[in-house]
Amino acid sequence: MRISVIGCGYLGAVHASAMAELGHDVIGIDVDEHKIGELASGRPPFFEPGLPEILTSATASGRLRFSTDMADAADADVHFVAVGTPQSPDTNAADLRFVDAAFEALIPHLAEGALVVGKSTVPVGTAARLAARIADAAPHATLAWNPEFLREGFAVKDTIEPDRLVYGVGDDHAASVLDRVYHAAIEAGTPRIVTDYATAELVKVAANAFLATKISFINAMAEIAEVTGADVTQLADAIGHDARIGRRFLNAGVGFGGGCLPKDIRAFAARAEELGRGESVGFLREIDAINLRRRQRVVDLAIEALGGSVNERKVAVLGVSFKPDSDDVRDSPALDVAVQLKGLGAHVVATDPQGIENARVRHPQLEYVTSTEDALREAELVVLVTEWSEYRSLDPVATAQLVSSTSIIDGRNVLDPAAWRAAGWAYQGLGRP
Repeated sequence: MRISVIGCGYLGAVHASAMAELGHDVIGIDVDEHKIGELASGRPPFFEPGLPEILTSATASGRLRFSTDMADAADADVHFVAVGTPQSPDTNAADLRFVDAAFEALIPHLAEGALVVGKSTVPVGTAARLAARIADAAPHATLAWNPEFLREGFAVKDTIEPDRLVYGVGDDHAASVLDRVYHAAIEAGTPRIVTDYATAELVKVAANAFLATKISFINAMAEIAEVTGADVTQLADAIGHDARIGRRFLNAGVGFGGGCLPKDIRAFAARAEELGRGESVGFLREIDAINLRRRQRVVDLAIEALGGSVNERKVAVLGVSFKPDSDDVRDSPALDVAVQLKGLGAHVVATDPQGIENARVRHPQLEYVTSTEDALREAELVVLVTEWSEYRSLDPVATAQLVSSTSIIDGRNVLDPAAWRAAGWAYQGLGRP
């Protein structure tokens, strides 16, 4: 099919490349000339495993092109709108300026029978409003809403082999068009849910709210474990065997971050308030509060580990991206911890396999090094806050030869406490005795 993808940020660039990899004829549209130039040259402007390979393959085949001119999308059968919906600068609500601007720019170029498909995460009710706008300005086109469920670090796989497809549609024709787009996934047996606009919008935010709740629940249990001597990791293992609960997302630590979960649960709560049902998701405010408390807990543990003050003490911070296999530092707990320690006077030396440049743009006051060894050398405290595999596999004996004091805070509970203590380390996890 002929497909356009409006917005070539993280979601759009992955979606455009994956659709071309599946054999569609795709054009990506974005107002950012530099970004378009990089993508057209086969260079993703962010780190995502597997994306450079399919981007290069798709552009070389001629199935994938990029442009800054919306008119170049005019002959597409299907237009995916994948622009960002950041948190509003003044409130917790989602900022829909980019979504609205993308639709207004696209409407004059919609051909007869075109299908516009929303991919952006939006407050419930947005699709109905946009459908009415299309019906008024371009009645020859229709709207569907097709939420994304990408995990950073696995986005290519999640697009090509999704675990479910959700269509929010106004008629059967839109569903049949989307079936053609996702023919390969449907043939592979991917579950497919066809529903209304509102349900499709809610699926995404409800899923994120549930995951955030699960993470903050186990972190709340970690707070109790810390004052009772219990081990939250063993607690998670035990309750995770209950099939009704499951073990995934029950990892206590410094909490969640990134460009999705934090802003999506805040926007969900804000939208519920607008609908007069704020009490229905009032618990999300506590979820957010628990999550932010975990960052402060790591800082408090650092102060305790250094005898009451971090001032002028060298602290090695391992990780600045919000999760491994990503260079995304938006609302990163790791970067937040580093900045707080720096604010308290610590000599913070931070490192990360992929996130340093993005972190430097946001917080140039920190000292960054690309080598883990350089970060560790002569450190008086080590703080592991992003669970990259190279940090998880650090050898406690070899690491002890680099630092000036064998004290470590495992902000992700991914190290073996017994092994590190046996090597002479003062080990402190979160919610672990």
